[in-house]
Amino acid sequence: MRNKLLTQLGKLRHKLNQQINKLSNTRYLHRSKTFNLLLSLTVGVIVTTLGITTDWATTGTSTLTYKTSWIGNTFGRGNLRVQNNIEAMYVAPDGTVYTNSHWDEAGMEAAIYKDGKVIGAIGDTHGWSRGGGIAVTANSKYIYLAMTQGSKGKTDEDYPPEGTTWHSVRRYDLSGKPMPFPNGRGWDKSMLITSTKSEITGLATVESELYVSDFAANRIRVYDTDTMKELRSFAVANPGAITIDPQKNLWIIQSKNGGNPAKILHYSQSGKQLPEQIADIVEPTAIAVDHQGKLLVAENGPRQQMLIYDIKDKPVQVGSFGCKGGIYAGVPGEVRDLKLYGLTGVGTDASGNIYINSNGFNKSGTDLRKFSPSGKLMWRSLGLIFVDNADADPKTDGVDLFTKQEHYLMDYSQPAGKQWTYKAYTLNAFKYPQDPRLHTSPDGTFVRRIQGKPFLFLTNMYSSFLQIYRFNPATDGQVAIPAGMFVGTNGDKKSIAENWPPHQPEQGEWIWRDRNGNGKFEKNEYDTSKDYPYLGGWWVDSKGDVWKALRTQDGIRHYPLQGIDPKGNPIYSYSSMEKQTIPSIFNDLRRLEYFPQTDTMYLSGFTVDHPAFGDDTGVAGSEIARFDNWSQGNRTPRWRIVIPYDTTGKREVSTAAMSVAKDYVFAVTVKTAEVNVYNATTGVQVQQLKPGPEVGSESGWIDIPYGIRAFRRSNGEYLVFVEENWKGKVIMYRLAR
Repeated sequence: MRNKLLTQLGKLRHKLNQQINKLSNTRYLHRSKTFNLLLSLTVGVIVTTLGITTDWATTGTSTLTYKTSWIGNTFGRGNLRVQNNIEAMYVAPDGTVYTNSHWDEAGMEAAIYKDGKVIGAIGDTHGWSRGGGIAVTANSKYIYLAMTQGSKGKTDEDYPPEGTTWHSVRRYDLSGKPMPFPNGRGWDKSMLITSTKSEITGLATVESELYVSDFAANRIRVYDTDTMKELRSFAVANPGAITIDPQKNLWIIQSKNGGNPAKILHYSQSGKQLPEQIADIVEPTAIAVDHQGKLLVAENGPRQQMLIYDIKDKPVQVGSFGCKGGIYAGVPGEVRDLKLYGLTGVGTDASGNIYINSNGFNKSGTDLRKFSPSGKLMWRSLGLIFVDNADADPKTDGVDLFTKQEHYLMDYSQPAGKQWTYKAYTLNAFKYPQDPRLHTSPDGTFVRRIQGKPFLFLTNMYSSFLQIYRFNPATDGQVAIPAGMFVGTNGDKKSIAENWPPHQPEQGEWIWRDRNGNGKFEKNEYDTSKDYPYLGGWWVDSKGDVWKALRTQDGIRHYPLQGIDPKGNPIYSYSSMEKQTIPSIFNDLRRLEYFPQTDTMYLSGFTVDHPAFGDDTGVAGSEIARFDNWSQGNRTPRWRIVIPYDTTGKREVSTAAMSVAKDYVFAVTVKTAEVNVYNATTGVQVQQLKPGPEVGSESGWIDIPYGIRAFRRSNGEYLVFVEENWKGKVIMYRLAR
């Protein structure tokens, strides 16, 4: 009936257009007034009856207005934004910070920072089998960057042979432009090949000499900074980061090896080992010498501090910087100026200002800070997002947002990009070393309140697991405590084909629950089963029930919540699991969202009418359908909508993810990152959201199955969070009713 009415409305609209064309001729103006009035009233009655006044949005008009904002990166647009991770840095006397990392999605593995801004990229580190590294230094003339260069097959330019990787030092001018040299290698002759076995782990310059840690060879290699010719080398076991003291001698981190702990060793320029060393450290990750000649050490062990040593004679620790215990001091996880976490870089400028980078654990993101000599925070540059999305705490009306490791506090009265404050880092790598976030790569976040208590659910790019976290402020502050985990069947192999987690079943799938509350995977904490191995997606409804979509005809699995155990963990079991069949219109289910308050199910996937082009595993399907009275057995859709899907196999316009919030269904495309908004009652498209000028009118691809999450606030405003992996943020659309 609805389709028939829509057809009639279309014909009527066509007649209206004809009349409007006539009205352009003044002969028809007066005698057409009556017809025009009656026609307008008729159209209004039909539209009102159908409840689709917003259908006019498909022709360019919309009743929804929106603004674009973002979270998780200090800078929301342009090529110069905070990179995904900083794994090494060097601070010049004038306060310029040079950085390096293995990978940045937008190709800025290495960057130049000053005065809290990104002032340049150290170029050409991405693509063509190139990548960054974990060492960087500079002198008054050049930047020296550790990087990798892989093979590119047959080419006339200078690339390594197939199966070989060059671990190189690449030379740049101080603006970040590659600077070739005689006998340089690579396509532009700016690379110095140091090893083909392992990456460069340390770089430093003194006068006209460049010192390079060749980890695989257990040697320090010395080169001329201008000619880049090797001058000499000397043996150092497991050499890492290097710095130079006022006497022009070297201090070198010796990385731990098996049962041998890490140390910091002292060498002359000629390679003679000097007697001084520092052994009272756990995990040194970076070193520098300040303007007073003191040695600064990034201690990434439980202390999470920068340690300060007087090295004039025998090294003596004379101070430290940052709270002891780092982010876990005071209220665990709560962000404060002097609370550090996952240190990867330290340095000072000629004025004694201190620079420290925290990377979190398992590469959580960049947190680069500058402090005055007295310890006052002067600026902070944040790049906290990589392959991630946000979700809102329903109890706080969207004031609290969570990503997989971060907690943000929102003030929606502020301008775009200024609404978020980094509130907490929710991962405790020392108390919970088996936290799944340290061993996997989750990227989709669900925040739920179950029996009034907050829980965090995380899944990954392949929907292969669902991780569960609880909160206990009395014992763990802001930290999310590992509470449970679902994994899917992996044929006859382990569900997770690694040594982690301990005691996992040898085959099949499992549900883990932290029965004793210690955050460890223990033998008696697994419930096991075996099922169809190909997953479409997960869902956690407002009651705390877990739903799983399998890509088979009886592929809906419903795990009703069985309660909360004495340790605060939600209880699920295979014995209480319900199997449900997929409606016959679908032949490959990808996503599901169920709302128990209204007994409404939304499904997306490929249908009999619109099948998949091959085994296109990364998309939401070709249709979304709504089913009312789901628990009563209804499998007849209230409506079906065909969503963007490219049948050529190129995925140019495919839909990556969907999210339902109150009156609307939101679906985002893969490559264009356009959000199509549908009326949840009728299925009619009412709007399309595109990145606005606040984020440079651009976005990267949507890489994850939960790349969109939507939330309706109590004032009627909708928040729509969209993954923006390319430039390290989450885009946030704000839709006014």
